Amino acid sequence: MSTYTRPLNRQDYKTLTLAALGGALEFYDFIIFVFFATVVGELFFPADIPEWLRQVQTFGIFAAGYLARPLGGIVMAHFGDLVGRKKMFTLSILLMALPTLAIGLLPTYASMGIVAPLLLLFMRVLQGAAIGGEVPGAWVFVAEHVPARRIGIACGTLTAGLTVGILLGSVVATLVNTSMTQQAIHDGGWRIPFLLGGAFGLVAMYLRRWLQETPIFLEMQQRKALAQELPVKSVVLKHKKAVVVSMLLTWLLSAGIVVVILMSPVWLQKQYGFPPAVTLQANSIATVMLCLGCLAAGLLVDKFGSSRTFIVGSILLACSSWFFYHLVGSHPEQLFILYGVVGLCVGVVGAVPYVMVRAFPAAVRFTGISFSYNVSYAIFGGLTPIAVTMLMGVSPMAPAWYVLALSLLGLGLGILLRQDLHHQDNVAEGAVQQS
Repeated sequence: MSTYTRPLNRQDYKTLTLAALGGALEFYDFIIFVFFATVVGELFFPADIPEWLRQVQTFGIFAAGYLARPLGGIVMAHFGDLVGRKKMFTLSILLMALPTLAIGLLPTYASMGIVAPLLLLFMRVLQGAAIGGEVPGAWVFVAEHVPARRIGIACGTLTAGLTVGILLGSVVATLVNTSMTQQAIHDGGWRIPFLLGGAFGLVAMYLRRWLQETPIFLEMQQRKALAQELPVKSVVLKHKKAVVVSMLLTWLLSAGIVVVILMSPVWLQKQYGFPPAVTLQANSIATVMLCLGCLAAGLLVDKFGSSRTFIVGSILLACSSWFFYHLVGSHPEQLFILYGVVGLCVGVVGAVPYVMVRAFPAAVRFTGISFSYNVSYAIFGGLTPIAVTMLMGVSPMAPAWYVLALSLLGLGLGILLRQDLHHQDNVAEGAVQQS
């Protein structure tokens, strides 16, 4: 049986497990800040400033992590294409674990003054740089390890793992808030999730020692086929179409995650008065279903190709999100089912890395994905909450319209993939893993 179509073996499962575990813990480290933003704002800024200014400064520090993603991702991808995937894959988790651990140990404004928020800002920038390298690096790493006909499920599994990190952050935040008083959290309990995240990250980094460099990179090294010029220059000049498609797919991915998973609980509370505890439970169900959806998308894209997966998946996302936003108010008893179904349909984003991995040649693959994904996520991931919030001034159903518009974009990309990238779904092994 050729390596192109062989089933996943024990080494593949080991690689996938370690990569997904590390990705989940790294995403947990990056996202846990938002669950404790209020108490962090109280402790790291002067007590006498207006509340709105405190919130702006706190979320400004959170946003700094997003803004640092493109630079960190491109720098790490540059070396990933030149010196090896594994080295950068291990470095990214160290760059996340140490700042997370440090945040849990930082002095507050009361003891260090202005130095405290500046240190916090610096740690968030390091975290952003790390996550910018981790996500594209993980996709490339697993895709170059598994057989070409298993790239979809490998990338889908990894994307599901990243989603588990968000769920883990929510669970830990819930446990801390239910087992401790607000005063106890304020007095030091808030440090526990960060210290846990840092410790877990170091363990995951240790486990990644057992991973092997990707066969494709080793082959390029042997043939001296590594990028001869600056990888990002080659990507921008020679692979414009792949960059545009990858950026648009990242917009679809960010819209699904940010609007449906991250923004909807607050929307449900404000629009229909659902209790926070109920929306948190519903959100947890939607996140679990998102993980399953990512796995399903990975399996489907391997079997039917990227075009059919995105055409059908985008139509399902459009319908399920429209029903969710429009029916949940009149049928509150259906909240868990409606949110769960739309969460499952958002899982179409699990097929996004499959297209990206196949869009760039191996010599600049890490840089191509990192540049497209991180620049697009910094723009759309950052602007989406602002755009949707402003549109809600026009219509309370703005989230439904936004997700519908992005679903149509996904449908269009599915048709485009059928026309322009159709041959990539049936290409021979040597061409898929081109150098």
